[in-house]
Amino acid sequence: EVAASSMVGIIMAMRTWIEPVVAGSQVASAFYDTALLLVVKNYYNQTNSTAPSHVLEDAQQKAVSNFYIIYNLVLGLSPLVSAYGLSKLGDRIHRKIPICFPLLGYLGSKTLLLLLILLGWPVEVMYGAAAFNGLTGGFTTLWAGIMALGSLGSSESKRSLRLIIIELVYGLAGFLGSMASGYLFVGFTDRYREGTVLVCCSIACYAFCLLYSIFVLTVPKPAASCPAKAKSAEEVGGQLPEAVVAGSSQPSESSIFSPVSPSKLTIILLFVAAILYDLAVVGAMNVLPLFLLREPLSWNAVEIGHGNAAGYVIFITSFLGVLVFSRYLRDITMIMIGVASFSIGILIMAFVQWTFLFYIARAVMLFALIPLPTIRSMLSKHVEGSSYGKVFVLLQLSLVTTGVVTSTVYNKIYQNTLDWYSGFCFILSFLVGCLSLLPLSFVAIKQRSTTGSLEILTE
Repeated sequence: EVAASSMVGIIMAMRTWIEPVVAGSQVASAFYDTALLLVVKNYYNQTNSTAPSHVLEDAQQKAVSNFYIIYNLVLGLSPLVSAYGLSKLGDRIHRKIPICFPLLGYLGSKTLLLLLILLGWPVEVMYGAAAFNGLTGGFTTLWAGIMALGSLGSSESKRSLRLIIIELVYGLAGFLGSMASGYLFVGFTDRYREGTVLVCCSIACYAFCLLYSIFVLTVPKPAASCPAKAKSAEEVGGQLPEAVVAGSSQPSESSIFSPVSPSKLTIILLFVAAILYDLAVVGAMNVLPLFLLREPLSWNAVEIGHGNAAGYVIFITSFLGVLVFSRYLRDITMIMIGVASFSIGILIMAFVQWTFLFYIARAVMLFALIPLPTIRSMLSKHVEGSSYGKVFVLLQLSLVTTGVVTSTVYNKIYQNTLDWYSGFCFILSFLVGCLSLLPLSFVAIKQRSTTGSLEILTE
């Protein structure tokens, strides 16, 4: 009976794992991203023209870029209609709502790409697919729901590690999906239209995620809060002025370590830092696929799959970074290391002329994933568990809205600097990444001063 009870407990604990949804949806996304890029590229391929090859290539680059400007605008803005409402329902009614609805939207939108390939529809159909995806919540709601479940079942002391593990699974799945995507795209062209098998695999993965979320996944019970005496100096700092004003030279333990309201300044600074950093990353990553398709690299489908896979290696290195750094460094220090890693790597990318230099730039970005999940972890320590969904979706909406504008601006800049210097956008991302270090520095200073005040009072 004890063994049976233990086995049931293990099974119930496994059912709280969100990782299968993260892995399945990211493999599906990797398949879809490669398929969409190559389908759009082939659609705008002008092989019958008599113009010189370099002119045709530039025209194709601009056509693909213009497609992604509109596509990303629709994909990014449409979740504004539904994301907050779905996350609020998740906080109040059931945590699986902001996970299941977006997965349903993914399933429908990816099916449209399959129909486009089979029936020869124009690529503008994908604008409608993007709208449907966004109106059902999209990645904005899905990722906020995943982060809320991950935070709910973890203690404050282990939350940064828990969230980076979810990101690690996300990255490993993306790595495998990207490695396979190029081969799946071209591997069955003798029997099926290009991209048919790849998109079918993507749809199958999303279907698995939806069924798992509905019938298997259970919501974890909230983890016990850390003991009051283990609360961070930031959380305690909000009460220190009250103790001083009250004239208490020896403030009682209960007065110092009582629950406190979150620091609005810290939350605002973390939001600003996250937005600036995401702006730098999204801007660079939006033009990177276009950069890889043209000279001097001129990559094919398989090489693009390998390049995307190399980008996912940072999920592993960032996880190892958090695993080691969290033992010796504060969250804010880890975030700053991650920002510096990305900024230096993207600066190298601006001067890539050969394939090996691309992989060197990617290697320098080894800690680039650390900032955003660690910022989410810090934010979760300033709000109640019942508000995780709302806070995370507000952050995600801020990132997505900024990302939409960034995508449009960067694509236009890329088009205008294509003939002058195609790596200019990467230099711009380097500067924005460095700019995000400013609010992080203020948070670090605030933490240090608050910790110093706490140590003086406790002495």
